[in-house]
Amino acid sequence: MPLLQTFKNEVRIPENNDWVVFILIGCLFLYIFMMNVIEREANLKDFLLQKYYDSSNNLPSWMITSLVIALSLSVLISQYVPIIPKYVADFQPFGYQLNKIGYTLIIISLFYFIRTALGFLFYQAIGDGKKWSIFYFTSTKFHFILSVLLIILCVTHYYFPIDRNSAFIYYIYFFSFVFIFKVFFYLFHRNNILPQKWYYKFLYICTLQIAPLLMLWKLLFI
Repeated sequence: MPLLQTFKNEVRIPENNDWVVFILIGCLFLYIFMMNVIEREANLKDFLLQKYYDSSNNLPSWMITSLVIALSLSVLISQYVPIIPKYVADFQPFGYQLNKIGYTLIIISLFYFIRTALGFLFYQAIGDGKKWSIFYFTSTKFHFILSVLLIILCVTHYYFPIDRNSAFIYYIYFFSFVFIFKVFFYLFHRNNILPQKWYYKFLYICTLQIAPLLMLWKLLFI
């Protein structure tokens, strides 16, 4: 009688990251459309160095850049989200349930939308509404560069052999540096995009930069 043998399946099923490719290609096409149509075939140098009073179509460029930021950031950090809250998981319209990438994208999109709305109200409330358009024009340049870095990080994260668990702590360092750099970028930019009075600047940084990030962290990781 033949001895029973235990066979171990050595076939490795590769991780399917096609969805990452589709999202990143979509982001690149959005930027190609923005540079060639909205910015009228501007090159990268002209786009980043253009002055506010020489620019046009600032609002569409800002919206596209914000969308790319939300998509690329969601792709990068969605797998680190521990769970989807039960009240979200139980909400299943048409029988579909949100996965982690969908939940992360919705939270980040709401984060940017609410912070933008509060920022607009903040500038209107202090009587400096005319500076709001200069603010989001300047912010677009910063977030454009950040989104390119996020796309590079996404490609590295999903298609290169890195330890993703160990990489998380480096992402925290990276985003901490980006946040500190952004605060100084806003404070000392030549366009003077923050209010002139120091207590308004302090109020803006605390209520519209630090507080929303703490809430975003709580919604995604706690």
